[in-house]
Amino acid sequence: MRDIIKMTCGKCGRANYATTKNKRTMTEKLEMKKFCPACRGHHPHKEGKISKG
Repeated sequence: MRDIIKMTCGKCGRANYATTKNKRTMTEKLEMKKFCPACRGHHPHKEGKISKG
């Protein structure tokens, strides 16, 4: 039930982190404030899908 997701920066749009999420317990999109090395600051990162192929 755990899916691999990527965390994309809300400011520059780069995918900086990859993590897993349980779809059954967390139905909404994940968003957390993380450090973006491209922007060199802490910005909100949103969930995005990782393509399977």
